[in-house]
Parts: sequence; C-alpha cells; structure tokens
Amino acid sequence: MVRLSVKSEYACLALTYLAKQYDKGWIRIEEIANFQHIPQKFLEQILLTLKKAGYLKSRRGSAGGYTLSKPPDKICVADVVRLINGPLAPINSVSKYFYEKTPSEQSAKLLGLFKDIRDYTAWKLENTYFSDLI
Repeated sequence: MVRLSVKSEYACLALTYLAKQYDKGWIRIEEIANFQHIPQKFLEQILLTLKKAGYLKSRRGSAGGYTLSKPPDKICVADVVRLINGPLAPINSVSKYFYEKTPSEQSAKLLGLFKDIRDYTAWKLENTYFSDLI
C-alpha cells in the first residue's frame, strides 16, 4: 500500500542497473540515464542523495562515474525507499520511524489492518536486496 514517488522508482532502477554492473568499473551517469530512461538532471540529484547516504561511490573525469559502495546483496530495497520516499507504513500512526497521530487511531481494528500492511510491506522490502533484482 506504500505509494512510491517517481524519484524512489528511479533510485531503485539506477541501483538495479549498477548492481548488474557491479565489479565492472565506473559507470557513467549518461549510460544509466539512457539505459533506464531517467532524465539525466533528475538522476544526478538522485545519485548524489544515494552517495551521501553511503550507497554509491563516484569518481570524476573521463574514466569516472558511479559504482556501488558495497555489494548488491548488502543493499536492501527498504533502506533506499525509506531514504528517498520516507515511511513504508500506509498511515503515519503505524509507522515505526515516522510516527504521527492520525484519525485511524480511533479504531483498533482499522489500526491493526494498517499495521499488518506495514509489516508485510516492510518485511518484503527489507528482505529484498538489489542482488535479487538482477
């Protein structure tokens, strides 16, 4: 039930591409943008965010580009989605990391349903690594 932003989708596409190229050297931003059909300027912002969070390394120059900073089997999708998109929970009152009071707290059964959705979504994304997507 989590609705991903386009930015999150592009981040996952970029990391999936870099996971496929892992151990093949530095990958230029133009290659990622062209292969994954991501606007290059938007991709630059996304890759900078991923780099600052420690998922990527970059190198300048003609032989430069981007590469994963750790193996694809060590980067889970949940961490990237949370970084770019925020909470995995369908409502803030069941979020483990981004809790805020919501009207649904008036109904224990409704709150329970949303917690179940959160738990399954989190479990699935926390147990899916970029190595699983290649």
